[in-house]
Amino acid sequence: AAILEQKPRIVAVELDHNRLSALLSKQKPTVRFSDIFRIGLKGWIFAQLGAYAERTLGKKVGVAPGEDMLSAVRTAQKIGAKLALIDQPIEKTLRRFSQTLTWKEKMKFAWDIIKQTIFRSGVRIDLRKVPPQKLIDTLMGELKRDYPSVYQTLIVERNDYMARKLAVLNHHYPDATILAVVGAGHVQDLQKMLQNYINQQTLKEEHVRKSA
Repeated sequence: AAILEQKPRIVAVELDHNRLSALLSKQKPTVRFSDIFRIGLKGWIFAQLGAYAERTLGKKVGVAPGEDMLSAVRTAQKIGAKLALIDQPIEKTLRRFSQTLTWKEKMKFAWDIIKQTIFRSGVRIDLRKVPPQKLIDTLMGELKRDYPSVYQTLIVERNDYMARKLAVLNHHYPDATILAVVGAGHVQDLQKMLQNYINQQTLKEEHVRKSA
């Protein structure tokens, strides 16, 4: 709806090339056993769990995994907008996950699974709509507290990557409307990082003009 209303020149989506190719070809993005040597065992296991969670939750709400981003891609094509893929390559993210996940976090993760299975505790979320910002902040805060390296790898580093990509787009297309489609948990910090990069670029350009 936002794309059709604002008709941006550029639509940026939280995808990389491999993920987009899989969505367009209607193939399930798979991480093979042989990929362990490139992304590490912990990254491989996380990818398997993530794919299972996506399929399970997708069936509950009747939406295929990635359909939100694919909808943005199709709508961008419909209005003739330029498409920008701004997410960090998934292989790099999984490799970083393998490198940074601590034993303490692995034990915490195992205990959380057992606790959820036995006691059925946790927060109820309506997956058919974007959660309210207060709930998003709470969940992000818990992730940062309980799984700091996971938060750093999956949220902070990817936000920084996407912010840099958007800042470059803004620099090359200063007069264009750029609309970014990202997961709700990324929005606030991504906006702050992006503004910082844009401010740095503006100060750098002003310094160059003064020097000239």
